[in-house]
Amino acid sequence: MDNIMVFAPHPDDDIIGCGGSIARHISQGDQVTIVYMTSGEAGSLRYEASLLANLRENEARQAAQLLGAGELIFLRQPDGYLEYTPAGLIRIVDLVRQHRPTRVYLPHSQEAVPDHHITYRLASEGIRRAAGPWFQQGKPEPWRVDTIMGYEVWTPLAVIGCSQDISPYMDLKLTALRMHRTQIESIAYDEAVEGLNRYRGVMSGLGQYCECFQLIRASV
Repeated sequence: MDNIMVFAPHPDDDIIGCGGSIARHISQGDQVTIVYMTSGEAGSLRYEASLLANLRENEARQAAQLLGAGELIFLRQPDGYLEYTPAGLIRIVDLVRQHRPTRVYLPHSQEAVPDHHITYRLASEGIRRAAGPWFQQGKPEPWRVDTIMGYEVWTPLAVIGCSQDISPYMDLKLTALRMHRTQIESIAYDEAVEGLNRYRGVMSGLGQYCECFQLIRASV
């Protein structure tokens, strides 16, 4: 059993970017922890911010339960105003050292949405510092992540480092994504990601549906 950790800027980014891979890991007996940087309270004009944050956290719980994910962590940073700060960095170091993941999924480095790019910066640098015996802040002992993979949401990857066949899990991924009702009712993310994953499957030749990733670090 491997420990897998997913960093998501907002609830639903985890499902869009790597929901099929999450389901695949769980089917193999791996333990999956999902960290939400924000609660997505700026994700709709139809709801007051605090209500939307609660709704979106509940949607994330429902989707994760369907997939079989283990622990969910909500950091509740301001949606749309995520910042690269020392406190945020130390929090990531703590999480990595506490959960000791062997593989991490995070937004890829070229994601254009600011919260996504800051999530990449915080998570990737937090992972680097978590491995350093020289980094005194954050407890407990240092931990090195073997594999780091950057998923695509708003900005499709120009260069693909790794593709994973998620064909057996595509229906489950779409069902989980549709549990994010506050988002699907405004934008057809389910249709968009189904098309993207189908395109990736056809172009890679690996399966009917694939998720593609930037390979930031590979285990040796």
